[in-house]
Amino acid sequence: MRKIILSVLLITILILTLFSNYFIIDSPAPTEAVKFDTGDTAWMIVATALVLIMTPGLGFFYGGMVGKKNVISTMLQSFMAMIIVTVLWVVIAFGLSFGPSIGGIIGNPLPNLFFQGVGTNTAWSLAPTIPFMLFALFQAKFAIITPALITGAFAERIRFWAYLLFMVLFILLVYTPLAHMTWHPDGVFFKMGVLDFAGGTVVHMSAGWAALAGAIFLGKRKTQKVNPARITYVLLGTGLLWFGWFGFNAGSALGSNGLAVQALGTTTVAAAAAGMAWVFLDKILGHKLSAMGACIGTVVGLVAITPAAGFVTIPHAMFIGIFASIVSNLVVSKFPKGKIDDALDVFACHGVGGMVGMLLTGVFASKSVNSVVGDNQGLIFGDATLFLNQLTALVIVSVFAFSASYFLFFIVNKITPLRVSDEKEELGLDISQHGEFL
Repeated sequence: MRKIILSVLLITILILTLFSNYFIIDSPAPTEAVKFDTGDTAWMIVATALVLIMTPGLGFFYGGMVGKKNVISTMLQSFMAMIIVTVLWVVIAFGLSFGPSIGGIIGNPLPNLFFQGVGTNTAWSLAPTIPFMLFALFQAKFAIITPALITGAFAERIRFWAYLLFMVLFILLVYTPLAHMTWHPDGVFFKMGVLDFAGGTVVHMSAGWAALAGAIFLGKRKTQKVNPARITYVLLGTGLLWFGWFGFNAGSALGSNGLAVQALGTTTVAAAAAGMAWVFLDKILGHKLSAMGACIGTVVGLVAITPAAGFVTIPHAMFIGIFASIVSNLVVSKFPKGKIDDALDVFACHGVGGMVGMLLTGVFASKSVNSVVGDNQGLIFGDATLFLNQLTALVIVSVFAFSASYFLFFIVNKITPLRVSDEKEELGLDISQHGEFL
């Protein structure tokens, strides 16, 4: 049955792309020449490439943490996200995220099917200095990494084809409405005044809650305590993530400007402060200063500063990094490992880090950093409006992301079993799912 479905999908895409000129209308050339900013365009091309490299970086980060017999499968889960989500984004997901709004919840995909109307001679309303296609491709990289983040929670026990099906459904039914509500000018969160500079709700909270749902639904691994296969991979992955995160956050300024520099600065100091706080707290709690701890703490800082990167000052970014690192470290140590097997602590790091970042954006956002903030500044400036908006969005996103993801795991499991058999889990996913090994 799977062979038939895959064959039909490939043939359908081949036919639609072959005859696309008959039903896809390119965006017409404007009556007046559009003058894009070459500096903005150049920077956003670079930022788009930087965000893409985060996903293989995540593959190294996760791949180094799992047992040796599951490294290839774990890394391949991230790599396949680049492949599948890219195609899905072009075909329909971009339109669902940024198409004409339907009730502020989701976009109408029809005007942008197969990137119809997404050309190089028009621009997105909030990014007028770069081509529309560049904006769409930049956003594609955010969609790519989100389901890849989830994979750390159910590492070492999921069937690969079931993961691919879940990934497609997650993008279509969870990611796209969150992206539309948060970043589209007509989205409900956008109109509420919720601030999410680069993906605290859309990427990290959604991935964190989906990870928790997956860990609960799939159950525990037969062997939970495994030696990390390659801590050097974790170090390399952290470096690639930190490097790519500059495109993630500074690129979200959508131009080569002072705001991009501010986001670059806040990202730098938050990551460094969080890494420092994690290893210091480990020592305070009587643990050794470990490479794994330094890497995890740094990534938590990157996660936490993401929603706030273009809205807060450098000192406040440092506070966000340290505070989020301490909170996540404590959650990791207190998480009920015996009951819920979130293999690589995705919820404790990405979910919790994203939530801390969203709330602290409501505390520290300043109009002196970004005029978009307006008069509803952060709580520390004496106004509770923004903080309450952030808190409201946090609750809504948490309930939606967890419930919808759990339901998707349930549906996928009805279509095809999510979990490998005990024998295949013991053998390892590299051999049992892919016929390969280190």
